[in-house]
Amino acid sequence: MKPTELVYSSHDRCDYLHRHWIVNRALENVGNRTLLYLPFSSGDKGDQEYSWGTFSGYLDRFRAFGLEPRTFFWNDSLRKEDIDFFFNWLATSEVVILGGGMTIKGLARYNGLGQTAYGDPGRFLQILRDRRARGLLTVGFSAGADQLCEWSCDEDSTVRCYGLVQRVVARLHYERSADSNMTFLAGAHPDCLAFGLPNDSGIACNEGVTAQGRNWQLLQFITDESWDRPQDQWHIKTRQGVKIEHRYADGRDWKFNGGDYLLRILHPNGEQEIWIGGPHYQTLVEYYTQQPTGWHDLQEILSQR
Repeated sequence: MKPTELVYSSHDRCDYLHRHWIVNRALENVGNRTLLYLPFSSGDKGDQEYSWGTFSGYLDRFRAFGLEPRTFFWNDSLRKEDIDFFFNWLATSEVVILGGGMTIKGLARYNGLGQTAYGDPGRFLQILRDRRARGLLTVGFSAGADQLCEWSCDEDSTVRCYGLVQRVVARLHYERSADSNMTFLAGAHPDCLAFGLPNDSGIACNEGVTAQGRNWQLLQFITDESWDRPQDQWHIKTRQGVKIEHRYADGRDWKFNGGDYLLRILHPNGEQEIWIGGPHYQTLVEYYTQQPTGWHDLQEILSQR
């Protein structure tokens, strides 16, 4: 069950999350160790170069292992052959990272390239879906994470995003002062699960079909305390004990540790069954009642649903 999407918040390039969950996925494919970073959500060329620079120094250390880091800068005068080249890289890179910046700006640029070159603003999203179908990993950092979820976490939360991580909305760079926003997001989107991702944490996602033909979604929760520069301690909320926050639509909350997971069975009528598990749970917990169940293993559920 390798994830096909990963959304996360970080202050810098914390090693466990970036190495284990992102770089290693690119290195697994001996014939294609490419990793494409897209800074489209940043501003002008200088802002995009800065965004790339916050990743490139970390990624360069893995070139000796065969990693091929690459980037592509947006501008408003790209030729069709440039856009063709971009979409080929998007489709074929082993790992793609949608970078940080402004959610709406990035969405407009990603969609705009398809519209400009092919009259098809949905081409970017279709390629992301094709990547998922082929088992490739697409990552969203900060604004990029926002874009991969169902709705933006902006205050009005009316921006519909790509929904690769379906029926999920995530508050990025979460800290306890954002609790009111978490409550708002959960209430505004009761069909979604609302999470707060503190620095440094993330959610890995993959989906499939059960034995009975129902859609399932597995969310794996990641926390990283590996960043150890003393001057940055204030920014690394996971090192301060902040968990991944979840807010129910009715106002209840749940806190996830690294290694925990959540399994959803999504029914055609919109209903969903949900269980929570992890290394510290003796049995799976039923999401709505928050009570232990008789289930011990994900495969038990997937084989009987």
